[in-house]
Amino acid sequence: MPTYLIYHCRTATAETRDILLALLSEGPFDSFEEKAATDLDAYVPESDKPAAEAVLREVGERISFGYGVSRLPDQNWNATWEANFQPVRVGDFAAVRAGFHPPIPEVAHELVIEPRMAFGTGHHATTWMMMDLMRDYDWSAGRVLDYGCGTGLLAILAARLGAIDTDAVDIEREAYLNTLDNLAINAVTGIQVYEGTLDAVPPGAPYDFILANINRNVILDSLGTLYQQLRAGGHLFVSGILAKDGARVEKAAEQCGFDPVVRRQREDWLAWVFRR
Repeated sequence: MPTYLIYHCRTATAETRDILLALLSEGPFDSFEEKAATDLDAYVPESDKPAAEAVLREVGERISFGYGVSRLPDQNWNATWEANFQPVRVGDFAAVRAGFHPPIPEVAHELVIEPRMAFGTGHHATTWMMMDLMRDYDWSAGRVLDYGCGTGLLAILAARLGAIDTDAVDIEREAYLNTLDNLAINAVTGIQVYEGTLDAVPPGAPYDFILANINRNVILDSLGTLYQQLRAGGHLFVSGILAKDGARVEKAAEQCGFDPVVRRQREDWLAWVFRR
């Protein structure tokens, strides 16, 4: 595993920190850790340092923030994430914990996720909203695409809810590998995992559900393709969008033919369910 750099970013307000996270997520950074209300740690392989600092300079021309950098030794990576990973609950519907946490029997669906560098442990408002939205739909015998699967959390939850055929794809190698591990930990079947863009997923029958918890630019670039991959009457779940970008994303989705049926907000983030 490569040596990682941690860029310790500090902003003036919590809102600016959330905007910074959204902008940096479009660069080479693998993952993020939200510290204090105005602080954000961004992780990137040391080999990507030039690209990371180019993005930091570009973002610095748009919003005000400061940063320092430190090196994370290889052997400390998992220990660092384990130390900061706490169980997450979505009411009595679902809970996410690591293998070293005690069981949480009070929920309908308990998921065990190894806390590595990939996104999707349920802590971020966007993942929490996606899970919360999923409780209101019938997934039995459904065909699902988890686009930008991170840890595979949403694909695993879909399987627990009754989906029988799920494709999960992520452009990051570590997310792909972590998803495979988490499928085995949770003993779920019917999920195929691919590394790459949407093009890495073999063509098949239209999906009943598509889960897309990524970022604004990827969502905007993919809406047309996702519309074609969804069956008539199927549902697209979207999150990873800052509230300030909500109108733009919703308008673009409607122009592609989607009908927004649910819109939620948690902190500064939005999530939708769109119907084709």
